[in-house]
Amino acid sequence: MAAATHTAGSASDRALRKGAGVVDRSETGKLALTGAQAKELLNGQVSNDVEALEAGAGCYATLLTNKGKMLGDLRVLDTGTELLLLVERIALQALFDQLRRGAIGWQAELHKRTVQQGLLSVIGPRARELTGAGDLPATEHANGPGSMGGAGVLRVVTDVGIDLVCAAEDTERVRDALLEAGAVAVDEAAAEVLRVERGRPRYGLDTDETTIPQEAGLNDRAVSFTKGCYVGQETVARLHWRGKPNRHLRGLRLSGPARTGEPLRLGEREVGRVASVVVSPVFGPIALAIVRREAGVGDTLVVGDGSVTAQVVELPFG
Repeated sequence: MAAATHTAGSASDRALRKGAGVVDRSETGKLALTGAQAKELLNGQVSNDVEALEAGAGCYATLLTNKGKMLGDLRVLDTGTELLLLVERIALQALFDQLRRGAIGWQAELHKRTVQQGLLSVIGPRARELTGAGDLPATEHANGPGSMGGAGVLRVVTDVGIDLVCAAEDTERVRDALLEAGAVAVDEAAAEVLRVERGRPRYGLDTDETTIPQEAGLNDRAVSFTKGCYVGQETVARLHWRGKPNRHLRGLRLSGPARTGEPLRLGEREVGRVASVVVSPVFGPIALAIVRREAGVGDTLVVGDGSVTAQVVELPFG
């Protein structure tokens, strides 16, 4: 995969860092759980404490195998009428299958929403203003109903702005209303630069079915160590209380262009592979990678054939 890039001073860069940029992410996987036992059901399937949620709140969680490896990650939003689950499309089927099997015998119903709903990410310091989300708490995943362009929307607080979930047929007019209000249309590649700068891993790029949440630095955000049992809990808890992961998510400052999947070597040993790669207008070429723990912060790694090097840094960048 080639590096995502956008130029300092470009319209996209100004919008994302000083105004508001709009990215259409309607392809995001979407499921909904309803019913009296929806929270209890989901609580036994994912790593965070869903039962503690109140209407208008949400959390981030991981979906794990019995051995604690990630099948995906998801945002869980308690809208007051249902649990809306937002997940990378690559992990949607695994989540659907696990919940469908798990729902047998429970007072809970699973609904597909991916095609039926659109999702627009509004990113930047003006996102709350332009989406009318000033009444929402600043807490990530806080959510509430609203209106945009005459269409009903669910406003969701993110780490970089506000997401708007709407009926699929309303997506275009919601987007047009945002542009009329002063937002700028940007592509996914521009938004990816901000994600990598902030050190937020993306399932399917930086994490996969071989990853344990702690390796990706997700324990604080995605794992509860006080809730009841869930799939994969034993491995995750044992590693947290008794051990140290053999790998860690790190940032890489690159000396030149690199591609996703290229090996990283410390001396003669391969210690990981390049994951997300971007060219930041602030930091230059950077990447994320899960590397073995012997590759410490400050070490210089060889990328691919050796024409490019990578300095290991803490996240977030800067």
